[in-house]
Amino acid sequence: MASNVLQQLCMGVTFQKQPRVSRDRIEKLAAAPSSLPSTKLKGKPEKVQNRIRTHHGIGVWADDIPAVVTDFEQLETRYQCSKQLVSNIVACGYETPTPVQMITIPAMLERREVLVSAPTGSGKTAAFVIPLVHLLGEPSTDGFRAVVVCPTRELAKQTYREVVRLAEGTGLRTYVLTKTSNAQKRFSSDMAKSLDIMVTTPNRLVWLLKETKLTLGRVQHLIIDESDRLFEAGKSGFRDQLVKIYEACDSSKLKRAMFSATSSKDLDKWCRLHLDSVVIVAVGAKNSATKQVDQKLLFVGTENGKLFQIRQILRAGVRPPVLVFVESKAAAKELYSHLVLDGLNVDVIHSDRTISDRDSIMEQFRLGKIWILICTELMGRGIDFKGVQLVINYDFPQSAASYIHRIGRTGRAGRSGEAITFFMESDAPKLREIVQIIRKAGCDVPDYMLKLRTKHLKNKLQPKAKTKLKEKTIETDRSAKLKRLKTSKIGLKGSKKMEQKKSKATLKKDRNPGTNSDKQ
Repeated sequence: MASNVLQQLCMGVTFQKQPRVSRDRIEKLAAAPSSLPSTKLKGKPEKVQNRIRTHHGIGVWADDIPAVVTDFEQLETRYQCSKQLVSNIVACGYETPTPVQMITIPAMLERREVLVSAPTGSGKTAAFVIPLVHLLGEPSTDGFRAVVVCPTRELAKQTYREVVRLAEGTGLRTYVLTKTSNAQKRFSSDMAKSLDIMVTTPNRLVWLLKETKLTLGRVQHLIIDESDRLFEAGKSGFRDQLVKIYEACDSSKLKRAMFSATSSKDLDKWCRLHLDSVVIVAVGAKNSATKQVDQKLLFVGTENGKLFQIRQILRAGVRPPVLVFVESKAAAKELYSHLVLDGLNVDVIHSDRTISDRDSIMEQFRLGKIWILICTELMGRGIDFKGVQLVINYDFPQSAASYIHRIGRTGRAGRSGEAITFFMESDAPKLREIVQIIRKAGCDVPDYMLKLRTKHLKNKLQPKAKTKLKEKTIETDRSAKLKRLKTSKIGLKGSKKMEQKKSKATLKKDRNPGTNSDKQ
């Protein structure tokens, strides 16, 4: 009884007396949710909704949880979405809603603010673009009414393409902010009023707000993609830029939505405090990898061992395309110089490459003209390459979130994939966290890895402080003489002090000659 109550609380269920539903009926609905009539779905008992969400691994925390959408045709009947939008969804290859789309689309269509955490490749982009296109409706001359913020330029361009596909035929105009020079000319006048949706990175948008006449006072929807990365403070994050963007979006009608494959406690806490009537969605276990990826750990010993192992893997034969992740630009350049000499169809992408080079490389990789692509964390988040068969973590990821996003470039949209991670003895302190992620995904992990003690490994691998060695002198004739001379000097000093004390004592006796005779 206690476990049932706890489960209901966790799923955000309100305690009301509900009509009884047979267990067979519940199992039937859970196994084939699309068979439930769309007109009666919301009127069914909350227990049925709860069962459907549990069946698909959907966790929801909110007041008045929206009913799930199990078929895209229900968008027309329940929310009066246009036939053009539904046909665009089908044309993009979406047959049935994924678990994250089942709950997020109705929540946003009901104008709720959301915080969504779902595995990589689960359809998060479409989950916010579909309701966005419907809610904006027709084009307007009021300026931007929706802003989508992404951490990298490559992800922004990918999201832009998805928006264009789903908004085709609606008249909505989308703009992707990639070159600040072109944008400065455009937004210095009133040309921005002819656009509806902006897809951008935080730095470029903040610069544009400062240098041009652009205002975001009409923005009704603010979407933050990869929100955990953007919410980070310091050099790696964009928290300061987000503050400026929030301040610029000062409309009373503003609705915010946060999406990511990984979540952080700071972000969860902030959203619970500041988002209005927020719906928190978690598909599957939080901060977990997709189960479609076969994950392996490979001990390589040294840096040279990494190069040997990757050559062995590639020579044994792999199905391209293949992504290889390294930690730095220098490491990417070095690995590329080795593999290109082996005659492999390989290229490298990092932030030092020009924008035109990066665009060209990504296009050639998508078309299959490049088989192996070496990249840094620049490509680790959100980028969707169709059919990536293998991801190799050449350098060990520095965090669990980085690992999840890296291997999430394969095994997308229900496809299978493989991920191989190299590790050395120096990576042992971070190994156990990655091992737990692999184990939760159902992949085999050696028992000894599960028993690793992180603190012990940190102390063991931490370089010990250098202690000064006591120097031992070898006595020579010269050193022996110096030593005797030194001791003799000390002896002389001591004897002089004793003589001075004796002389002082005799002076006292001479001054008081009768003291001793009186006592006698």
